[in-house]
Amino acid sequence: MELYLIPLVFALVAAISPKNMVKYIGLAGAVATLIATVVKAMAFQTGSTVLVYDPELVTSFGLTFKMGYDGMGLFMVLLTNVIVPIILLSNLNRKVANERGFNAMVLLMQVALIGVFTALDGILFYVFWELTLVPIFLIALWYGATDSKKSLVKFFIYTFVGSLAMLLSLMALGTQAADFSHESLVAVQLTAKSACWIMGGFFLAFAIKIPLFPFHTWQPATYTNAPMAGTMLLSGLMLKMALFGMIRWMIPLAPEALYEMQFLVITLGLIGIVYAAIIAIKQNDIKRIFAFASISHVGLIAAGIMLFNTDVLSAAFVQLLNHSLVAVGLFLAAGILEDRFGTRDITQMGGVAKVAPRFAFWFAVIAFASVSVPFTSGFIGEFLLLKGLYNYHWIVGLIAGTTLVFGAVYTFRAYQVSMNGAATTHPFKDLTWNETLAFFLIAIMIVFFGVYPQAIINFVGPSLENLKSLIQASNNLVP
Repeated sequence: MELYLIPLVFALVAAISPKNMVKYIGLAGAVATLIATVVKAMAFQTGSTVLVYDPELVTSFGLTFKMGYDGMGLFMVLLTNVIVPIILLSNLNRKVANERGFNAMVLLMQVALIGVFTALDGILFYVFWELTLVPIFLIALWYGATDSKKSLVKFFIYTFVGSLAMLLSLMALGTQAADFSHESLVAVQLTAKSACWIMGGFFLAFAIKIPLFPFHTWQPATYTNAPMAGTMLLSGLMLKMALFGMIRWMIPLAPEALYEMQFLVITLGLIGIVYAAIIAIKQNDIKRIFAFASISHVGLIAAGIMLFNTDVLSAAFVQLLNHSLVAVGLFLAAGILEDRFGTRDITQMGGVAKVAPRFAFWFAVIAFASVSVPFTSGFIGEFLLLKGLYNYHWIVGLIAGTTLVFGAVYTFRAYQVSMNGAATTHPFKDLTWNETLAFFLIAIMIVFFGVYPQAIINFVGPSLENLKSLIQASNNLVP
């Protein structure tokens, strides 16, 4: 229970702390939660499931209150609790870090995210899924751009409609299950038609949050108008809920619809890969470049997940980690450029490499990781995803492979225009200690998991096999 209680207690303390102390309290809470998670991970035996809370109680409407984690869930909790301290650390020298509301909301969002990844009951999963929306909405509203209300309303409406569709699917499935526990919901036998409706409800919720084309229109404006920390939370963590949900909930609860839905989702992912990449190339707003880049990258992960074989799913988890690290690094770089130049337009930047060599170096490291060069965490994950899609159909693999070319174009264009060129006359301060440390931590993990991605594959692999066995035991078909 400490995984939930530590950030919750620190969130409450941050809400009433003196302003000159609140940023340290927020960071301390995030680090304490990370330490507790690492201890859990060191004691964890791969392939097992650890129940965090199970009162062995079923309410009149089927709620079981089951909370726990297997390798997949614990991996996502670890990822969350690594990213949150990095976000708070990188923002430590910004005005927003001294705000009680900001620190409290970040930690409350951390609690909700942990709940999403450890919920073993469908209703609890939905509750925590909804709870994550409140902190990020308030962070963007309170500390984002002054003209952000329109984009936030759009973001809220999109996510609310998607969540409602997921709830309806859960309720419909629950009428045929003994209760809302994950095992009971997976055990329900469905016709192909019913399964398509059930999977469709989950897919709408997840497609909006990822986001997949054509449900992506809320994302660029929201990412752009949110404060840097808010954009980091959205790209680094929130969209991972949906990709994880596809693996844990959407496909296992309605596997009879996998063949019918497979081509649709893969097609939408491919469209997103190409469409978003082309839009990114044409942008001059650096946050919008990386926002559309995110759509392109997650389209590949979503398409791969629909193949639902162990190799591709393991690769998807590698890419979940890689995308989180790279997205946080890129938006940190974008935030630094915006702060120093007072603009997000890359055509009004230039010459930074000469006056801020440390920043230029670390930005380059993240840029190379973004295009998945060998020995970075994205290389093996992207390779296995593309291999799986190529095996599905060579045309699909060929289209998905364009991400390698397009990714290099928009990433290095953003770097080249902002970093090089004529020396800037605008005063540009090099990295502060906390920004340097944030980049360093991101880079270390990118290289470590690039050299040793097997650590992730071994950690989540047995849980993936257990999940597939659970589905097969219910006489459902999985490719």
